Amino acid sequence: MKSPARWFFSLFALAAIAGALPVHAEGKPHIVFILADDLGLGDLGCYGGRQAPTPRLDQLAREGTRFMQYYSASPVCSPSRTGLLTGMFPARWSITNYLQTRKGNRASEQADFLSLQAPSLARQLNAAGYATGHFGKWHLGGGRDVDDAPKFAAYGFDENASTWESPEPHPDLEAPPAKVKRWERTAFFVDKTLDFLKRHKDQPCFVQLWPDDVHTPWVPSGQAKRGDTAENFHPVLREMDRQLGRLFDGLRDLGIEDNTLIVFASDNGAMPTFQGARSAGLRGAKWSLYEGGIRMPFIVRWPGHVPAGKTDESTVVAAVDLFPSLCAIAGAIPPKEVALDGEDLSAAWLGREMLRKRPLFWEYGRNPTAFLYPGGRDRSPNVAMRDGPWKLLLNADGSGPELYDLASDRTEQHNLAAEKPALAKRLTEAALQWRGSLPRL
Repeated sequence: MKSPARWFFSLFALAAIAGALPVHAEGKPHIVFILADDLGLGDLGCYGGRQAPTPRLDQLAREGTRFMQYYSASPVCSPSRTGLLTGMFPARWSITNYLQTRKGNRASEQADFLSLQAPSLARQLNAAGYATGHFGKWHLGGGRDVDDAPKFAAYGFDENASTWESPEPHPDLEAPPAKVKRWERTAFFVDKTLDFLKRHKDQPCFVQLWPDDVHTPWVPSGQAKRGDTAENFHPVLREMDRQLGRLFDGLRDLGIEDNTLIVFASDNGAMPTFQGARSAGLRGAKWSLYEGGIRMPFIVRWPGHVPAGKTDESTVVAAVDLFPSLCAIAGAIPPKEVALDGEDLSAAWLGREMLRKRPLFWEYGRNPTAFLYPGGRDRSPNVAMRDGPWKLLLNADGSGPELYDLASDRTEQHNLAAEKPALAKRLTEAALQWRGSLPRL
């Protein structure tokens, strides 16, 4: 295992290759990881979206690098977040669906919360000297009738402020009646983030800012008409963008903007999609393994290190890659007791486009009754993998294989399984072997 000093040396070498500037004298960067909720690829102007203006996130993309092939770990909330925090495919830890009541969890063939035996990105960064905070949605255990979920500190967080679907809901967010209203919550979490950074700006910080916008219900104000309509969605999206702009301004005002790495992503696809507009024309939506359910926006900014104004079209980045990539950047040592599914792609963040060494795998929908599904052609088979440009989907019993060449068919219109039987067979065997290796409750 490399020492922290050798981790830094390796990172600086990659930065030099990528043409990045030398690291600031203050050493390890602050890391702010922003995870939007149910934000589709087509919701941001910088990804071609026309839902509502998103000037501050578009500016973030101009000042950093925008990745076009980033994948969440799942098309639904809790397993998606599990992949981000653990660096592993979420079903390895028996998280298959959104965490809910104990009865609902049993029906979904999943645990009630993320096991403490799982690796935690926050725990590794905390051990490397980072002050760690989580502000926003959690949804990895706690809430409803699950009252024994581990506290935030057990996962490595020094401070937290979260919603009711967590082991420690903030008193101002508990309902009814909540002191902080639904349309004020992104501002509340931004305030908590800036306060944490202000109090720890002389120490490297890792902050998860996970707002629950733009998840439904869309409530732009107390006077808004109820309903998940574009009339309500657009102002919610604009307000989230405005509040994140306030965060970016706050980093500048604190004097830490240049030494802060910002990572922005979404947990899974949009629902409703407004006839596919929120999925940027991709097939699929939330609850689907087609691209619209798992291909998400991904923006990285770190002045002087991450190239500004760059669009990376070729590097395939996944949620499980954040753990090893951020460990490399922060000089943290990845856990020895488990093998992460993610790869260290920090060099791609710093400007050198990369090829994945290993395929990606997904599953969603272990049975037809406990899981939500989109309708029509957006409903996918329940197992998928990507290997190079090829994406295979099929059912866990081996039926219904679909093979797509994403290099030429990103909207997954032309099933090539019958035309390329040898390739389909190889990928089918790999996908089913992976699916069969997953634990069962």
